[in-house]
Amino acid sequence: MSDTSDDRYAVSVEFYDLLQADDDRRRAERRFGEAGRHARHGILDIGAGTGIVTQVLLDASTVPVHAVEPATAMRTALLARLASLSADRRARVTVHPRPVEATDLEEAADLAVASNVIACLDPGTRRATWRAVSRALLPGGLLLFEPPPATLPAGREAVRRLGPVRVGPDLYSAQVTREPDRDTLRIVFTYRVERDGHVVREEREAFSMWPAGEQQLRGELEAAGLRVVRAPSRDLMAARRPSR
Repeated sequence: MSDTSDDRYAVSVEFYDLLQADDDRRRAERRFGEAGRHARHGILDIGAGTGIVTQVLLDASTVPVHAVEPATAMRTALLARLASLSADRRARVTVHPRPVEATDLEEAADLAVASNVIACLDPGTRRATWRAVSRALLPGGLLLFEPPPATLPAGREAVRRLGPVRVGPDLYSAQVTREPDRDTLRIVFTYRVERDGHVVREEREAFSMWPAGEQQLRGELEAAGLRVVRAPSRDLMAARRPSR
């Protein structure tokens, strides 16, 4: 996830890679690997988080990658992951510590991806993001993103359980729930550390998401100069900046 708020993810970043990295890597390879292999000029990773998608894009391509991550906690994990890579791969990454709409990228990439981030943007920021992506893409460039939920749930519901994953004597896990909160969707992550059947620590962090249906997204993208095209998988949307 990514957000313009600097103190967000301060709780979740401790648990994120331990509980989600393997699934996120497989999902990123399936969603973005092929497009990354076809990139010829540059790639924009919007909301790079802990760098899982960034690493997949680096592995799939030979072009520069712009990793945008404004949240300090997530960016710290991102840089730790980049530190573990070879020098030649690190040399292809530029880390941007501000939201994409505050960067000065102009026709820098022929591929832009946004994984698990668009839903976390309020409508005004989302529209500004589309405009920034349109500027950052070369003519003919492709945007791939995971769309927000189209509607709000009727009430509180469990989404999934993450883990458990063992670290020494401890079991780490998380319960994810969601519920409507006025016009937004409130996602709550409850993290637990258990030892010998007892909870020794529990942490919680909540995030807001803004639902948007396909037609609304189409209108916003077209207003930003992006044309919706067929996505490579059913769980993504895609748009292109028209060729000149």
